[in-house]
Amino acid sequence: MYGIVNDSMNKGMIMDSEDRIERTVDIYISAEAVRDMKHKKDTEDFNTTKTQTPQHTGSDGVNIRSSKAAVVCLVLLCVFLLTAVIVLCVTFTQERQQIITKITNLAEERDQLLTNNKNLTQEREQLRTNNMNLTKERNQLLTNNMNLTKERNQLLNNNLNLTQEREQLLTNNMNLTQEREQLRTNNMNLTQERNQLLTNILNVTKERDQLKSEKNELQKLFAGGWKCHQSSLYFLSSETKSWSGSRKYCTDKKADLISINNQEEQDFVKNISGGKLVWIGLTDTDVEGTWKWVDRSNMTFRFWETGQQNNIEEDCALTRSTGWADFPCGNKYNWICEKSIFK
Repeated sequence: MYGIVNDSMNKGMIMDSEDRIERTVDIYISAEAVRDMKHKKDTEDFNTTKTQTPQHTGSDGVNIRSSKAAVVCLVLLCVFLLTAVIVLCVTFTQERQQIITKITNLAEERDQLLTNNKNLTQEREQLRTNNMNLTKERNQLLTNNMNLTKERNQLLNNNLNLTQEREQLLTNNMNLTQEREQLRTNNMNLTQERNQLLTNILNVTKERDQLKSEKNELQKLFAGGWKCHQSSLYFLSSETKSWSGSRKYCTDKKADLISINNQEEQDFVKNISGGKLVWIGLTDTDVEGTWKWVDRSNMTFRFWETGQQNNIEEDCALTRSTGWADFPCGNKYNWICEKSIFK
């Protein structure tokens, strides 16, 4: 520690000395510059005086006196600068000597402190030796008392340790009980979450299988000539049957005869049928003159040909390029089945 302090103080003093040396060098340089400037001016004045033609007039005396005054000023300036340099050198020498003296004093103080520390260490070791000897003597004299005291202290320590251990065990037991309850709660939550995930997986699996089944069914339907329009599938037969036979064919395919509910669907039917006579799911067999679709819904859209619904013996409807017409249900025509794509 003392070495670090001395090093820090020495570094600070050396830096101060370097600053003073730099200032002294700057003063020397400034003085040299002034002397060079004055010397150059005097040389120019001398040369000018030599080149001029001497005239013995009154102004010559004035010039001579001015030159002498300049020389005197220059000499005084040099004396002043020399004095300043000497003073700075003396000051620098004194400060340097003071720094050296301080360093020497600090080194001596450090050595003195080291000596004191060594002496104190030796004294401490001596005291330790004396104390150890006295302790041995005391222990020898008080052996019986020491043994009893040790035994008592041992019992007290054991009792204290057992008490602390019991408290620690009680605390651990309480913490473990709380942890067990927390784990039970977490386990129950995880079990519920697992069951929920299993249920979700089962539902998703069922939904996936359902979608696969529907996909396969749709592929089969498309391969069998079914066509998709909006949210429904349509099938135009290539053979002819009665209205009831046509409907039975559709219901066997989990469909029914088509129900036309808007102009767009009518145009679609006209497009795929090519103007053929095809049965549609419209009939008034229940109540004569009250036409209903096969799903028992009322007819909201009408596309009857002009003059149709003209025979009470014609209870089933078909469509053709010119619109709807009622025909005997036993006649055999093509038909169009319809089923929802989502069923």
